[in-house]
Amino acid sequence: MSLFMLKRIAGGLALWWSSDVNVVVLKSGKNFIDTRVSCNEDEEWFMTFIYGPPYADEKQGFWESLSSLRIDNSEKWCLIGDSNIVAKLEEKQGGLPFDASQAKWYYDFMNYSCLLELPIKGGTFTWSNHRSEDEAILEKLDRILVSLEWSSSFPKAI
Repeated sequence: MSLFMLKRIAGGLALWWSSDVNVVVLKSGKNFIDTRVSCNEDEEWFMTFIYGPPYADEKQGFWESLSSLRIDNSEKWCLIGDSNIVAKLEEKQGGLPFDASQAKWYYDFMNYSCLLELPIKGGTFTWSNHRSEDEAILEKLDRILVSLEWSSSFPKAI
């Protein structure tokens, strides 16, 4: 059973959740929805759902704006969604060359916010242009970032 569903529609984001989950939307923007979540009265954390901008000139500002959401790095925080960032050379096949400057914004955000990336189960790539072999582009764009505190509360999460 899925607790959440995030969908990009009409130039924005929409979020649905299961009735057994308490969700309070704290802040939202064109590319993110920031929430406080609890599944029972004992466990509460922050969860931010993202759809990173596809345009290079908007990416730096996006990651910088996310940095201001959690001032206290000791909070339980999970950030999940389509980052629209290729972070490493091996996360891309085909298309334009890997752009390390975009990866820098992502890593700067992770370091500033004290987050680590959870592994994603399945294949290496999360996006494809669905074209033939010569024109195929494969990239890892979907990510799950968590604070150490969140990871300690959910040690089996992948």
